[in-house]
This record gives sequence, structure tokens and C-alpha cells, in this order.
Amino acid sequence: QMQLVESGGGLVQAGASLRLSCAASGRSVSNHVVGWFRQAPGKEREFVAAIRWSAGIADYADSVKGRFTISRDNAKNTVDLQMNSLKPEDTAVYYCAAQAIVYGTVAPRSRDRYGYWGQGTQVTVSS
Repeated sequence: QMQLVESGGGLVQAGASLRLSCAASGRSVSNHVVGWFRQAPGKEREFVAAIRWSAGIADYADSVKGRFTISRDNAKNTVDLQMNSLKPEDTAVYYCAAQAIVYGTVAPRSRDRYGYWGQGTQVTVSS
């Protein structure tokens, strides 16, 4: 089993920055994709960004491209999400998730392919 713990959420004003961190433990993440999703009140959980751990290849939702950056730290076993130029519409609970890479295939934007999830961290952006 893999455990994922998010941290770094908070309340900020529009235009500010936040850095979220996801710490993985219990199982190696080397053959996984680690992603960030978010869920606003009354809306479905949506893809934000993901990174293939070994290859370091990143993918972003169009709504955050150019503002958010996902990165991994092999030594700390963490995946960070640097969020700049935050907007009120970025307000949501942000979840970290991990997806095993099976036979080399990945679906970083597919929520159903992620088998491990963290508890989430709240991000609130005021206007």
C-alpha cells in the first residue's frame, strides 16, 4: 500500500502563489504517475497536473498551464505543485494521487486509473 499526504494549502489573495507538497510512503513511486486533482464545491474532481516519476514527463490541464508547475524530489519522495498567479476559480480541495504504470501505458488525466489518493488540502483564493 502507498500512503499519500498533502500539505501546503491555505487562504491567499488572487495573484498570489502557493506550493503544495505530496509525500509518498509505504511503497516505491518509481513506476507510478503522480498527479494532482482538485474538487470545487458542487463540481466533479478534475485533473490539474501529473508527472511520470521515472521519466519526469509532466502534463497539465489547459486551465493551469503556464501558471502551475509540477516537480518531484527523488530524495524526499515528494511531488510538489507550485501554483502562481492564483485565481478565485482555483479554489478547491486539492488531492494528490498515484497511478501504477502497467505494461508501459499511462493515463495521467484519467481519474479512474489512480489507485492511491491522499486526504486533500484546501486552497482558497479570494478576489
